[in-house]
Amino acid sequence: MSERIELQKKARGLRPEYFADPAIDKVLSITMALAGETAVLHDRLDTIERLLEAGKPFTRATIDAYVPDEIIRTDRDAWRESFLDNVLRIVHQEREELAKRATDTQTYEEAIALVENEV
Repeated sequence: MSERIELQKKARGLRPEYFADPAIDKVLSITMALAGETAVLHDRLDTIERLLEAGKPFTRATIDAYVPDEIIRTDRDAWRESFLDNVLRIVHQEREELAKRATDTQTYEEAIALVENEV
C-alpha cells in the first residue's frame, strides 16, 4: 500500500487582497479552489475513460500511476485553458473593458491643449 501524502492544511502568511471588498476576495478564492478540484476530477475521469477504452482494468493505484503522453497532456492543457477562460470570463471582460477605456482616453498633451483652448 502506498504512503498517504499529508498536505499543509493552511497557507502561511497573509492572504493576498485584490479587491477593496474582502468578501469578493473570499468568493474568488473559493471559486478558484473549486475550479482546481474540478480540473483534477476532469483529469482523473479522462484517465479512467482512456484505461477503459484501452481495455485495461483500473484501480485507484492504476489511476494514480497513469502518466499521460505529450498529446494527452496537450489536450488536457487545452481543456483546462478553455475551462478557466469560461470560469473567469467576467474577469476577462472587465479587464478588456478597462483596457479599452484606457486606449479611448486622451493623451496628456491632448488634455492640456483642450483645457488651454477653453480658458
